[in-house]
Amino acid sequence: MANDFDWNDIPLILSLARTGSMSASGRVLGVDASTISRRIAAAEKSLQLRLFIRDNTRYQLTEAGRVFVEYGEAVYGNVQSMLLASSREAEAITGAVRITAIDFLFDHWLLPQLPSLNAQYPQLELHLLADNDNLSFTRREADFALRLAQPGEDAALVMRKLGDIGWTVYGSARSEPVPREQWGQQPWIMYGDQLSHLPEMNWIRSLGPEVRGPVRVNSLTTMLRACEEGLGLALLPCLIGHPPGLRRLGGQPEVQRELWLLSHRDAGSIARFKAVSAWLAKLYADSRDMMCG
Repeated sequence: MANDFDWNDIPLILSLARTGSMSASGRVLGVDASTISRRIAAAEKSLQLRLFIRDNTRYQLTEAGRVFVEYGEAVYGNVQSMLLASSREAEAITGAVRITAIDFLFDHWLLPQLPSLNAQYPQLELHLLADNDNLSFTRREADFALRLAQPGEDAALVMRKLGDIGWTVYGSARSEPVPREQWGQQPWIMYGDQLSHLPEMNWIRSLGPEVRGPVRVNSLTTMLRACEEGLGLALLPCLIGHPPGLRRLGGQPEVQRELWLLSHRDAGSIARFKAVSAWLAKLYADSRDMMCG
C-alpha cells in the first residue's frame, strides 16, 4: 500500500491539520489553495485512506488522519533536524580530512607547516596517507591527493595544477664534489624497474652508457638517506634545500615535474575541504621558489 505516496505531501497534510483551511495553508506554504487540494486528494488516493472531512467551517482530521499526523510530525521533525545537522556539519571546519601523497612531500614540505594550520583550525583532523596508489575518492579512502603527474580525465574529480617541482643533483657532503662532465661515470642511486619509467630515471640514463645504479630504491626518502651515506649521486627534489648531510651539485633544476591537487567534485561544498584546499594552494604559492629550485 502507498508505494506511490509522495513524501513531499507530508508538510501540506500537517499544515492543513493545523490551520483547517486550504487558503490559510496556502498562505503559510506559499502555494495555491488549489494545489494543496489537489495534492491532499492524491495523497488520500495513494494511501487509500480518508485523512480529512470537511464541515461547515474547516477541515477536520479523521481518526486515520490523526494517526498519520502524529507520526508525520515526528518524521518531519526528524527530517528537519537531519537537514539542520547536515548544514552545520557542512559549514563547520571540523572533522577528518584525508590527504594522500608520496612520503617525501609530507616529510619535507607539509609537516613543517602543519602547526600553523592546526592553530587556525584546532578542530580539524588531518590524516596523512603516504602512498603512491590511486586511493578511491568515492569510497572515501582519500579526500585529497597530491600527484606528480596529471591524471586521466575523470568526471568525479576536480584536478588543479598547483605548480612545478624541480629536481637537481645531490651528492654526499662527506664526498668531494663531482663536476658535471663526470656525472655520466658516477654511480647513481636509482629506482627499481617498477619506477624506471619516471622522468628522473630517463634523465639519469641520458647521461651516457656508463651510468651505473648499484643501489636501487623505491622511495625518495630512502634515496636521500643513501645519498647521505655516499652510495652514489641522486636526483632529488629541490624542495629539500641544503640539508647538512648533502651537497647540491647542480645549479638549475635538471627536471621539472607538475604537482597536481585532486579532490572529489562534491568536496567543494564542504567547509573543511575548502579550507584545506585553499591552505594547500597558498602553501605552494608561498614556497614556489623553493619548490621550483
